Amino acid sequence: MSTPVEFPVTWAPRRTRAVLLPVCALLVVLFAVLAFALPESWQLNDRIMMICSGVAFACVGLMLARPRVTADAEGVTVVNFVRRRRLVWAEIVRVNFRQGDPWATLDLADGTSLAVVGIQSGVGKSQAIANARALRDLVEHHAQV
Repeated sequence: MSTPVEFPVTWAPRRTRAVLLPVCALLVVLFAVLAFALPESWQLNDRIMMICSGVAFACVGLMLARPRVTADAEGVTVVNFVRRRRLVWAEIVRVNFRQGDPWATLDLADGTSLAVVGIQSGVGKSQAIANARALRDLVEHHAQV
């Protein structure tokens, strides 16, 4: 890697977040308005469940907006839909992003691999390739150190 990197560096599907976060807020508001607009024959528990449904849908949307990967001087933090994993540089053997893959993967020193959903092709193939290459360059740089 020729140019020094200022840490931390974060890669995330920003357009996905830009769409999902307002949609999640809209879902909560929409279901709350529907709960109050229901006919009088609907009981309080029906209205509460309507609001809870909106919150549940919003939580799923927030979960889908969660993926990101952050690199700093000590290592990489991978946040996927549900799990978060912290890796030191020595644990990462290689960054893979093959044609047709939905997101990058990390080959780890223990023989396993880890999906890096924060670098995904769905939001722009060329940007995803550039992000995967930048992460690969950081991994290779820290392997030499």
